[in-house]
Amino acid sequence: MNLRIMEANPQDLPTIVGLVRKLADYEKLSSAMVATEQDFSRALFGPDRRARALLAFAGDAPAGFALYFYTFSTFLGKPGLYLEDIFVEPEYRGKGIGRALLRRIAQIARDEGCGRVEWSVLTWNQPSIDFYHKLGAVTLEDWRMFRLTGEAIAALAQGDKTGG
Repeated sequence: MNLRIMEANPQDLPTIVGLVRKLADYEKLSSAMVATEQDFSRALFGPDRRARALLAFAGDAPAGFALYFYTFSTFLGKPGLYLEDIFVEPEYRGKGIGRALLRRIAQIARDEGCGRVEWSVLTWNQPSIDFYHKLGAVTLEDWRMFRLTGEAIAALAQGDKTGG
């Protein structure tokens, strides 16, 4: 198999959206996938670029992707890299594509002076958890992720939510 990992470009937008839809299906979150090519165009290639994407190709066929962005660690005083999503098409799993994508992410983090690479995984996704552990990743058992969306963001921004 001829494997290539490449940084995505604007011509790859249909491929990116298609792979994200497949990821949403896999994660049983299809109804949450509302992003469009225009959304990804702005985020990945616009003047205020917010994220970056890598595509994996097996020959000429898209086989997977990784989407990441930079964070900052106050404790380390260094940037970090957050892997928002990684996905490999089912027919290509077990062929080293996920490892190759994560290796490229690690190379980018190293070259950019990042102090850490972090990501989240659904608790039911044991094959991925096992794979990440084999790579040397550790589970942060003491940390919980929190999220505000839509109306909650608006309400808090307007001061409509008051705490304790």
